[in-house]
Amino acid sequence: MSKTTRQKHRIWLIIAFIIIGYAASKYTPEQTTLRSPSPSNLEQLIEQNQSNVQLEITGNVIKLLADDLDGSRHQKFIVKTADGHTLLISHNIDLAPRIEALKVDDEVTVHGEYEWNKKGGVMHWTHRDPAKRHIDGWIKHQGKTYQ
Repeated sequence: MSKTTRQKHRIWLIIAFIIIGYAASKYTPEQTTLRSPSPSNLEQLIEQNQSNVQLEITGNVIKLLADDLDGSRHQKFIVKTADGHTLLISHNIDLAPRIEALKVDDEVTVHGEYEWNKKGGVMHWTHRDPAKRHIDGWIKHQGKTYQ
């Protein structure tokens, strides 16, 4: 291979790295997930016993539960939506800040992954995914976002 040919290959290699670097900077986890990024209807999810669905709900805290300290630690509480549905919120406090000021009757908006169960369901993944393979979730409480 001639010197000129090697130089051309090197230039193309540099261009390829620049393009790959630019594409990686535009990467978001939503591009690789099979879950729907848009909020879904909670009533429909419950009726159809659906799970693994991204969901955003707003409701009032009706019960604070003890933290789950087995394995990954989770702050747990129950929220009741305006249409009367109750959901367990399981917020990973190893990956996101604990909501210290949370009280019964406080309004929260939760964005996470919904899992159906006979009691109405549970929402988890209310935090950023450090591996960037899952849609990020969050909880909004008193003007602050926890993720």
